[in-house]
Amino acid sequence: MAANQRRNGDLTLDTTDHRLLAELQADARLSLAELGRRVGLSSPAVADRLRRLESDGVIVDHRTELSPEALGLALTSIIRVRPSPRQLHKVADLARSTPEVVECHRITGDDCFFIKAHVRDVHHLEDLIDRFTPYGQTTTSIVQSSPVPRRGIAL
Repeated sequence: MAANQRRNGDLTLDTTDHRLLAELQADARLSLAELGRRVGLSSPAVADRLRRLESDGVIVDHRTELSPEALGLALTSIIRVRPSPRQLHKVADLARSTPEVVECHRITGDDCFFIKAHVRDVHHLEDLIDRFTPYGQTTTSIVQSSPVPRRGIAL
């Protein structure tokens, strides 16, 4: 393996791949030409690498991050759910079908699910929690601030 390559699982990513990924995590709206300038490749070479990174499953999505507050969703909450017996799949199904839920993770420990949701106010939060309580015990926290906001993976 060349000195400028690192093995990640079954994939070999070189320094240029890492630089491309870092640039895209910082600003996914960069043009192919600008990406190429930043990493020293032509636009077609950047496009080929990005296609490979997508087909290899390294790049899994392209999305725009929105401000919940700007959309009238002033509260961010974390809801942990400990499902009642035989309710595990129902909690997962409900989380998938609930528009306020922006993340849901099945976790280890006392609770089985960690759910992040954006709501308008405390009344909206109460309504949301009430949708999950038929399926188990909930514990809810309101996010006060985010000292580490969503960020890319360290490369």
